[in-house]
Amino acid sequence: MTDVTASGVPGGITTSDGVPLKVSLARATRRQRIQALMLVLPLLLFLLVAFVLPIGEMLFRSVHSPVGSSVLPNFSKVIQEWDGENLPPESTFEVFVKDMTAARESNEIGKTVGNLATRINYEIPGSRGLFTKSGRRVKDITEGPYKEALIALDKRWENQHIWRTLQRVSHDYTISFYLAATDRKYNEDNEIVQADPLYRIYLPILFKTLWLSALITAICLLIAYPVSYLLATLPLRTSNLLMIMVLLPFWTSLLVRTTAWIAMLQTEGIVNNILVFTRVISEESRIQMIYNQTGTIVAMVHILLPFMILPLYSVMKTIPPYYMRAARSLGATGTYSFVKVYFPQTIPGIAAGTLLVFIPAIGYYITPALVGGSDGLLISNLIADHIKKTLNWSLGSALGAILLAIVLIFYWIYNKLVGVDNLKFG
Repeated sequence: MTDVTASGVPGGITTSDGVPLKVSLARATRRQRIQALMLVLPLLLFLLVAFVLPIGEMLFRSVHSPVGSSVLPNFSKVIQEWDGENLPPESTFEVFVKDMTAARESNEIGKTVGNLATRINYEIPGSRGLFTKSGRRVKDITEGPYKEALIALDKRWENQHIWRTLQRVSHDYTISFYLAATDRKYNEDNEIVQADPLYRIYLPILFKTLWLSALITAICLLIAYPVSYLLATLPLRTSNLLMIMVLLPFWTSLLVRTTAWIAMLQTEGIVNNILVFTRVISEESRIQMIYNQTGTIVAMVHILLPFMILPLYSVMKTIPPYYMRAARSLGATGTYSFVKVYFPQTIPGIAAGTLLVFIPAIGYYITPALVGGSDGLLISNLIADHIKKTLNWSLGSALGAILLAIVLIFYWIYNKLVGVDNLKFG
């Protein structure tokens, strides 16, 4: 311990080396804070790299689309002066033709006519051919009038909708992908309207995802509650054996468990064979339990069940058994004692388990992709499809941002109803 001495110097008490005690304490406190920061710095860096930056990139990419300005840099500036009425003036057509010719000759990645055609095709399905065709032949237009020459190349250049769309995509930032993610679009008058019924796929699948996730969470709760009660009340030897049975699937690879369910649930699988063998169903009445919603529900309940059991068990283990005995000794029935005494004490575990099951459920895509088929398709499968196959990262990011917003909303509701402080994960 540092020695202190009283000195006659103004400032009062000092340490043995003559430093005022107040200054010495401030230095020690500062050193402790720096040491604490250094201890948590790796965690902060990990959260920044693995969590904050990817989410930030996703949110940025969902609204950032500089294809128009990069492929047609001069046209993107000129088209902003157009009032949207009739066709653009001759000078705008001239700049467009010259930029298209330059883009056709460019070899830079992301600055080709094909990139622009893909971007416009997101807005107007079927318009890609117009731009690829014009990109090949626009080099032949060497002099004016450019408007007549371009229209002679393809009559679709007379459509104002094409030019209004070009005007929109010339901006680096857009809400078009959020509109597409909510089954909305711009019409020919530049108004936001519902998409055609054929293209309304995202909202129905999003609602189906939320419904299936809620159903899976409810089934997990119904199964996990009695299992957790047994784990908490049975003798140690028996409860340990039961806990191993709970954790064994948890330790098994996700793909292995999913593949096992495919083998069990198919029409020629183990479950159907047992039902036929026991004469519950006939050979001709085998049940289709795979590549549909049934397969998705069964497989995801099995995968997510431990996430419901463990929080419930950790809470139930802390509830003294004499509470129920005391309630019964006071004249309460078993049901009344459970409802009024036991169940309220398990709510923190229920809340934690529900969060641990529901939130991963709305984001699962491997299991639904393997066992769900087209009927068990979830919104996460569409996000993965846009990221890996169609390469429409902006639309995939917009769908991911909407999913993130829904999770945050549910978390806020949970905080209001249950309270985050009451959650117990172990």
